Amino acid sequence: MVSALWTPYDPADTSGGRLEPPGPEHWLGTDRLGRDLLTQLMIGARVALSIGAGAVALGGALGLLAGIAAGFAVRWLDDMMAVVLDLLIAFPTLLLAMLVIAARRGSLLSAVTAIGLAMTAVVARPARQQVKRVLAQDYVTAARTSGTSWPGIVAGHVLPNIWPALAVNLALQLGRAVLAEAGLSYLGLGPPPPNASWGHMLREAQATVLVAPGDIVAPGLLLVLLVIGVNLLADGVREVADPLLRGRW
Repeated sequence: MVSALWTPYDPADTSGGRLEPPGPEHWLGTDRLGRDLLTQLMIGARVALSIGAGAVALGGALGLLAGIAAGFAVRWLDDMMAVVLDLLIAFPTLLLAMLVIAARRGSLLSAVTAIGLAMTAVVARPARQQVKRVLAQDYVTAARTSGTSWPGIVAGHVLPNIWPALAVNLALQLGRAVLAEAGLSYLGLGPPPPNASWGHMLREAQATVLVAPGDIVAPGLLLVLLVIGVNLLADGVREVADPLLRGRW
């Protein structure tokens, strides 16, 4: 990302005039504190993608482990885990993330942990179904009969067969993680300053929407475009991962 290497101004620089219109010095103008709006948007993109990717990695790892464990569990334990996953999925993701952050100080790590834990069940439930489908195949039965260990079955048969669906699901969860981060920041539970967040920018720009509408339009538009781009990425992953879709081209 460009913002990791360069930004037009320091994120904490308030030397610009308050709510200046776009011009040669500040291409998109400034916010109500005199900070360069383009710089804030670039930092917000870095924060959104960093938290989204971290949350997807954490939720994906925990969800995959839970799904595999449920797939290999005995029937009564599998049924109990399925009920727990259904309850967690029914619980609002944002509210669950708020409960996690309430027990910790707001930070990048807290946001990643909260959103990652909230999406664990969303990843675990389809992973469990995919694992059980693979374990019911004849080639898995033959592998077990020949003495292949459970880790060998997971590495040699389960993971190669469930990764297409898992990859598509994780790509979709990235968009949801970005929206969750924006929601937490809008409520004041996101990363603290000087970390800029699109959700926090939307919250601050409400007070000056009539004077400087660009301050609220820009982060909102970027958030929408990012989520659309992530959904398109998920479609691309689906086409690459699904052999039936690859056969169309």
